[in-house]
Amino acid sequence: MVRQITQRELRNDTPNIMRAVEEGDSFVLTRNGTPVADIVPHSQKPTFVPFGELIELLGDLPPEDPERFFADVDRAADPDPHRGPGEPEQ
Repeated sequence: MVRQITQRELRNDTPNIMRAVEEGDSFVLTRNGTPVADIVPHSQKPTFVPFGELIELLGDLPPEDPERFFADVDRAADPDPHRGPGEPEQ
């Protein structure tokens, strides 16, 4: 659960708030009752998958037919955003 704290609480109780953040707690910092910032734990997990690991993960997938793939993409996303609904492709 995210707890709201005031600017004054942050100033007066920084060590305890930082300890709570290190333990996984999150806070919304407010000033005059208005939220101004989120104080959240820093993620220790990498935000990317190394290339070699990605190749290993993808290696187990069945082969994909490129024509079928792009036909599926075209059905899901309109390739011409300026065409009106129901208008044929030009």
